[in-house]
Amino acid sequence: MKIQALILLSLVFVLSCKSSKIEENNAKMKNSELILIAKGNLHGAGEEGIAKQNTVIDNQSDWEHLMTQMNTTNKVSESFTETKIDFSKYAIIAVFNDVKGNGGSSIDLEVSTSSENNTVVTVTYVAPTGYATSVMTQPFYIAKIPKTDLSVVFQ
Repeated sequence: MKIQALILLSLVFVLSCKSSKIEENNAKMKNSELILIAKGNLHGAGEEGIAKQNTVIDNQSDWEHLMTQMNTTNKVSESFTETKIDFSKYAIIAVFNDVKGNGGSSIDLEVSTSSENNTVVTVTYVAPTGYATSVMTQPFYIAKIPKTDLSVVFQ
């Protein structure tokens, strides 16, 4: 009888620890909201030298380098909602598509926590519908998310 009680008590303890971990991750997921910094298109026909990429920026030096690169042809960063980021609290998510031969393309992002170890960023590339302008563009999406111990995974 004591053995059964001990097994039952151990099982309850293990399950309560798992429940605590799930609640902790749910709290992290609520904090993993995107705060839009900029969304649009680069118009330098690839002169900026930015390849198609999904990246996480967690320091001022890399952030300044990206802004300088984006500003090669046009002063794109002047339209950002903010350029001074507190990297002790936030990380930057930057997504760039390929250079396109026409306008109308864009990028959408969604953040979620689908496992105990990852923050998942779902990237959706939106193609133009109907008529599109004949201008070379490169869609981008830049946002900040609260810093977390979870790894960021792009899908």
